[in-house]
Amino acid sequence: MKIQIQAEDFDVSKELELLRVDLPQIGGINVFVGTVRDEHLGQKIEGMVLEHYPGMTEKSLTNILDQAQARWQILNATVIHRIGDLRPGEQIVLVAVASSHRGDAFAACEFIMDYLKTSAPFWKKELTPDGAHWVDARITDDERLKKWQI
Repeated sequence: MKIQIQAEDFDVSKELELLRVDLPQIGGINVFVGTVRDEHLGQKIEGMVLEHYPGMTEKSLTNILDQAQARWQILNATVIHRIGDLRPGEQIVLVAVASSHRGDAFAACEFIMDYLKTSAPFWKKELTPDGAHWVDARITDDERLKKWQI
């Protein structure tokens, strides 16, 4: 399992190659790549700044991956989240989950992303022509968590 917080961009192909090393039993890999949009709620976005709480963020992501492993048969997973200044079109996050079966890979990837959006200590500031503002948590993200609660 790989968890990384970094300012630098990531190479999805390289990360998927590393995810598969020495795991011939992998039957499927589900991948989510989040990118910076150029608009949000009708407002032009010129960029964003992503911040995190070092140490606590990694601990939170480890906990999320541990929960996913307890629910699904995951052979390996990678979570990379960028921080710093980003522009529209740039990659923000990679969540890749490998399993013997696609159902586990799909479900675990969605679970990890849903919890990352709501539970990991990241803060996002959008840069717009009218100035910068911090982005509040979205009710829809919290609602998505309900389907995972047992």
